Amino acid sequence: MSPCGEFGPIEVRGANVFSGYLGNPEATAAALSADGWFATGDLGAFDPDGQLRIVGRQSTDLIKSGGYKIGAGEVENALLAHPAVAETAVIGVPDDDLGELVVAYVIAQQEIDAGTLMDHVASTLAPHKRPREIRFVDALPRNDMGKLQKKLLGQ
Repeated sequence: MSPCGEFGPIEVRGANVFSGYLGNPEATAAALSADGWFATGDLGAFDPDGQLRIVGRQSTDLIKSGGYKIGAGEVENALLAHPAVAETAVIGVPDDDLGELVVAYVIAQQEIDAGTLMDHVASTLAPHKRPREIRFVDALPRNDMGKLQKKLLGQ
């Protein structure tokens, strides 16, 4: 795992964790490292007190911007801490200069401007984690089960 405060993939192992995918040895081999660690697909970071904090999913929630790895979940939590934000989803949008830009989609429950929300995030997280753009929307795309569909944002 990464040093304190840095994000990295979470891997676990133990007799009670995972022995393989039933009838699918190829998927099992892809999920387990040579020494038996299972890649959960989650991203995490250790807090200063040594507690592991899950901050998102590796496949959709890691934004690589300007050489930094930014967990979308951490930015979402910072935005949700503002009383004007009802819901949010943060994604990385391709950028020629930085690799990806941090872009937040926000459902506001009261009047607020993007600059105020950007300042709020910058006051609670490192400045490079603040959204470069905030897009206010009436709803976030969801599937029939109600799960957020981040891949549909920005289309």
